[in-house]
Amino acid sequence: QVQLVESGGGLAQPGGSLRLSCAASGSIARINGMGWYRQAPGRQRELVADISSGGTTNYADSVKGRFTISRDITKNTVYLQMNSLKPEDTAVYYCNAEVRRAFTYQLQHYWGQGTHVTVSS
Repeated sequence: QVQLVESGGGLAQPGGSLRLSCAASGSIARINGMGWYRQAPGRQRELVADISSGGTTNYADSVKGRFTISRDITKNTVYLQMNSLKPEDTAVYYCNAEVRRAFTYQLQHYWGQGTHVTVSS
């Protein structure tokens, strides 16, 4: 089994910063891409940012220049540094990883449980 555990959410004021972390553990041979998605109340889940195993990044237009995704391959961990936060960034943030399972070598996507981010004064 593979688990993704997120941390770092919470309350921030507009213009403030938060840093999210997501650590993958379990039966992992290799992790390909990792990413962050978010879902606001009444809206569909959307991609925020993702990063390939080679370090190539991709961002939603709404967060470009404010958010930075990075990863530590040795720790199977992905981070999301969120600066200049806006109220519209309020959502549940989910980590996603494309994992090559150990032993079976199956390629599967896994999701974290989600972490709440609220931006409000």
